Amino acid sequence: MTYAKLSQETGIAEITLRKAGSKLGYRMSMASIEKICRALQATPGDLLELIDDPPEPEPSPKKTKKKKKKK
Repeated sequence: MTYAKLSQETGIAEITLRKAGSKLGYRMSMASIEKICRALQATPGDLLELIDDPPEPEPSPKKTKKKKKKK
């Protein structure tokens, strides 16, 4: 199904559907997810995947700026 057709069937803007389909972590309301599920005859579990958060990077050592000596 195309984004355009899904947009027509759900009333959700096509650009919103495109963003949801391409951006990792895009947030959608439960009402929108329900509309998509009904249009596709699917369950939320068919559409969504739970991905673990990536580990946080180690903090880099702070670089200290050398102070200029006053004359």
